[in-house]
Amino acid sequence: MENKKKRLIVIDGNALVHRAYHALPHLTTKKGELVNAIYGFLLVFLKALRELQPDFIAATFDLPAPTFRHQKFKEYKATRPKAPDELYKQIPQIKEILKTFNVPIFEKEGFEADDLIGTIARLAPKKQIIPEIETIILSGDLDTLQLVDPHTKVYTLRKGVKDTILYDEKAVKERYNLQPSQLIDFRGLKGDPSDNIPGVPGVGEKTAIKLLQEFKTLENLYKELKEKSEKTKKLKSHLRKVLLEYEDQAFFSKMLAKIKKDVEIDFDFKKSEWKKYNKEKVTQILKDLEFYSLIERLPN
Repeated sequence: MENKKKRLIVIDGNALVHRAYHALPHLTTKKGELVNAIYGFLLVFLKALRELQPDFIAATFDLPAPTFRHQKFKEYKATRPKAPDELYKQIPQIKEILKTFNVPIFEKEGFEADDLIGTIARLAPKKQIIPEIETIILSGDLDTLQLVDPHTKVYTLRKGVKDTILYDEKAVKERYNLQPSQLIDFRGLKGDPSDNIPGVPGVGEKTAIKLLQEFKTLENLYKELKEKSEKTKKLKSHLRKVLLEYEDQAFFSKMLAKIKKDVEIDFDFKKSEWKKYNKEKVTQILKDLEFYSLIERLPN
């Protein structure tokens, strides 16, 4: 009899919190406590538990300290408006709820949650105690799509916090006309305004996609540009010129965009096993937050 493939959910905590906060109106308790991010986060979390039926769960969060990307490029994410304090005030409560569900939380100074997710996703198939495992990243944005591979998918939101989509390799290719691994090169060329990653000036989405469909990787594109291959001679002279002029910036942007997969963390499958949790305690927390409609959605 064939063994059922085990499933690990890795939660992209900050991305999900931000998405929930901005997607929902300012819900407050009778005491006047703002709880919209907590409510939205739990909506998605409980939906994922119900639909994905995980065997293991882990959560990751950003820390306030600068990351290695900020140290290399002080303008990294500098143009992003600072989230309001009322969003950040809800994160400790979300962490406490996750702990009550027996979900371990991973954070590491100098790294983003995405780097911890990338590391856990890379470690998952290598853990010898589990022959075959599928990792599903639960996120509020699309940054982790570069991690999608035969063992890894991304479960994210289309609209609000109720309309979800599961990205596998086919779904990523349908959306971007690129392989998931090419999305790092894509951001190296196009940049990413939301993270203030510069890319190559004047290279937009369509041009970046066409270049990568033709040359596959940033490394191969520049190799052929320097060799003046027949394929690169077909590019417009202005494009060739700007690509060569901003070569260093393209590779620097790719480095900023690339999620690390080798962060030293103490990840243990046994501690991440999704098993019994204190339902009474979780129920009481939901009552205190006045989330009565969520109580009936709690897993047995």
